[in-house]
Amino acid sequence: MPETPMEVGIISLSDLKTSLDTGKPIGAAQRIADTIDHAVLADQLGLDVFALGEHHNLDYAVSSPAVVLAAIAARTERIRLTSGVTVLSALDPVRVYQDFAQLDLISDGRAEIIAGRSAFLEPFALFGHRVEDYNALFAEKLDLLLRLRAGERVTWTGRYRPALHDAEIAPRAVQQPLPVWAGVGGTPSSAERAGRLGLPMVLGLIGGPLHQARRTVDIYRAAGEMAGHPEELRVAISTHFYAGADHRSARDVYPYYRHYLSPDTNRGRGFVVSSAAFEAGTQPGQAIMIGSSDEITEKILDAHRLLGIDRFFSQFDWGGLPRTLVEESIHRLATEIAPAVRANSGSPVPASQP
Repeated sequence: MPETPMEVGIISLSDLKTSLDTGKPIGAAQRIADTIDHAVLADQLGLDVFALGEHHNLDYAVSSPAVVLAAIAARTERIRLTSGVTVLSALDPVRVYQDFAQLDLISDGRAEIIAGRSAFLEPFALFGHRVEDYNALFAEKLDLLLRLRAGERVTWTGRYRPALHDAEIAPRAVQQPLPVWAGVGGTPSSAERAGRLGLPMVLGLIGGPLHQARRTVDIYRAAGEMAGHPEELRVAISTHFYAGADHRSARDVYPYYRHYLSPDTNRGRGFVVSSAAFEAGTQPGQAIMIGSSDEITEKILDAHRLLGIDRFFSQFDWGGLPRTLVEESIHRLATEIAPAVRANSGSPVPASQP
């Protein structure tokens, strides 16, 4: 496998939190405008990829990543543009392929899809699916999506969508095939499926020790190698991120982090993060990437050595962080962290363990 530097990017979930600084809610229009500006800044500073989440409730600004990514495509030149994730279980794969093929045409071949199953239940009822079919829906729709990207005409029969009979699938993406990654939350069966299909995998990490993710990555690589896909295997991780001017100032964002994850701001979901737990989670060996540029650089390189990651997504704009802090953090990621990571990450991936 060729030795290539790691790709470094950012991901937004477009959460709508009340500002801790003003006490006022942040509106969807302003959130989207800020998100587009952040993606443009990332492109100008030379980051590799921008990802945008998909949600279907009033706590988030974006339900259609392809639409917002198209607006970003018109204002950027080189940064790759992907969903993070597309809730494939609840959507029509034909429409998903068409939307992202259209984005690929607009962006001159910079579109990607990260397909996932959703951490929320709302999309299933909204689009007429049963939560009990959670796994079967995703498996069937992923199969169809991969067939759609493979050919201009598709004949297919499944359980959850009307059959296709020599159907024309248009428009066609610039990239052949259009990149599809599998978004995985750590479930072994999901990692095995991604490897077996030869799909690159994005592993979402909320926290905890980085070494805990090694088992999931090993399952993925073993399945991919057994299925004959060793050259297609790529691993990315996504985790909470903030790069401060120094160790201490980086920890000053704790109130925003607690606000972001609190059950009080997540309809009872989420959890309370104590200041002690936050401090522990930002230490070496832990998945949370909050610290100085030097601290984060070393932690990302640790993840590369341990997991063999090819791409790092930093979730950069959570919990109502003020725009000035977000932009300063993006600058540090692009000008201090990414160059050091790229310079020191062109090494072979670790072998999977039995």
